[in-house]
Amino acid sequence: MIRVRAAAARSTKSAAENENDFRRNMKRFLLVALSSILLILSFPSFNLGVFAWLGLVPLFFAIDWQKASGSFLAGYVTGIIFFFGTVYWLIHVTLPGMIAVVFYLALYFGVFGLIVLPAVNRPSFLSLFAIPAVWVALEYARAHIIGGFGWNLLAHSQSFNLKIIQIADIVGSYGVSFLVVLVNTAIFFTIKDVRKKNYSTFYLAAAIAVVFLAAGYGTLRINNIFTGEHLKVSVVQGNIPQDKKWEPAFRREIVDKYETLTMSTVKDSPDLIIWPETSVPGFLQTEPELSERIAGIAKSAHTLLLVGYPRQELHNEDMYFNSAALFDRYGKITAVYDKIHLVPFGEFIPAKKLFSFVEKFTKATIGDFSPGKEYTVFRFNIERSRRGEGYNLKLIKKVAFSVMICFEDIFPEIARNFVNNGAGFLVTITNDAWFGESSAPYQHVQNSVFRAIENRVNVIRAANSGVSCFIDQKGRVFGVVNSDGKSIFVDGYKTEDIVLTNTRTFYTVHGDLFAYLCVFIAIAYIFYIRRRGVHQF
Repeated sequence: MIRVRAAAARSTKSAAENENDFRRNMKRFLLVALSSILLILSFPSFNLGVFAWLGLVPLFFAIDWQKASGSFLAGYVTGIIFFFGTVYWLIHVTLPGMIAVVFYLALYFGVFGLIVLPAVNRPSFLSLFAIPAVWVALEYARAHIIGGFGWNLLAHSQSFNLKIIQIADIVGSYGVSFLVVLVNTAIFFTIKDVRKKNYSTFYLAAAIAVVFLAAGYGTLRINNIFTGEHLKVSVVQGNIPQDKKWEPAFRREIVDKYETLTMSTVKDSPDLIIWPETSVPGFLQTEPELSERIAGIAKSAHTLLLVGYPRQELHNEDMYFNSAALFDRYGKITAVYDKIHLVPFGEFIPAKKLFSFVEKFTKATIGDFSPGKEYTVFRFNIERSRRGEGYNLKLIKKVAFSVMICFEDIFPEIARNFVNNGAGFLVTITNDAWFGESSAPYQHVQNSVFRAIENRVNVIRAANSGVSCFIDQKGRVFGVVNSDGKSIFVDGYKTEDIVLTNTRTFYTVHGDLFAYLCVFIAIAYIFYIRRRGVHQF
């Protein structure tokens, strides 16, 4: 009888413990879900960037005093929900690929939760800065490992917060991510102290001081006036449907459309007209009729014409490049750029023998392109007249620019290399029609905003389907091609003046020094907590 009662007591206790465990797990999941939702709302199409400043706080509460496995799991689930909510548009290309990408990218969130667990448990001045450093180190790793996917960095949620993001000309986009995580950490530490009846405002005051310094610097930079030569540029958005783009039956229709839009820009007297990525539906080198047609359009417009096209190597017919060519006003190609950083599983298959099966799960054929090797700078001269009393001068001005194709603009080192090679402004040509009516084109623009500020150059975007626009040296977006307020899946053109400046920023000269510092701090912190035995690895 006594044994039966003891067993019943153990059973009752076990049931109560199970119920408590269930409640704790549900609470942690709700915190994780809240964190994910706040971060998702910070990005397009919601653009509620203010939520990013507290989006990690629920996650910190979810991992507080967890075991290592629970901390990793909380971070990992947060990452899964966040990336499903922000890169869902990959489903338009491949469903299995989208799922694989999400589960891979979420690992960085999981590792973040694991590493920062002791810092979350024990607030300190060291922890206040170690947690953002770990975040930046992992963002930097994500942007470089396995080809790199530096898409939707936390900094990008602030792309319209111009005062804050001006610091990117010193610390890059990673510095802005650091700032956002610093504020999240300070808010969490402050709430945690209040719960312990310790009403210290030290952490929050320190974070606010750093934010005010960044905003003050941003105010100074925004008030700067950039002076220099003016250049008039037109961008053309063809909006060619994907199912027509490479069909021979539609080739004439496609070229006719681009010609019509191009000739419409002539009344604005542009110095340069830009077509999107692979806007030319064929090989210029091996198809004389097509080449003559494009050259004829440049001659008719009597201005420089930049076009995107697939290029076949004449001396090696098995080599293809995703390229951009500049036609002069006489219809001659003056320079060509071959895309350096190709899209894995889009423009080529890494380790092709091993991953050849991937093509079976994509809706489009995976290309077999080769990477370019030269950071090409396109150079041309423009003529300017100056008249005064008794004189009439004609001046020849030298202009230089470089082209980033498709997602190359998500890699700050590519933009920086072009500027260091002499580019006075940058052009991004792309085709975001792959991703349907989604947030992808708007997320893509956020990368270009940071490339403009980091190097203090204009970035001009020309897309087959948007966003085609202009971005000045301060990250302000203007001159968007649109129709009835819609900027994607519309055709049209836009002509704007840009101001050419000769500014070399700290970031342009020194690159991601701040990110390297964060990597060093993160590694040092890991060794520190291992030595102290605070964390069970």
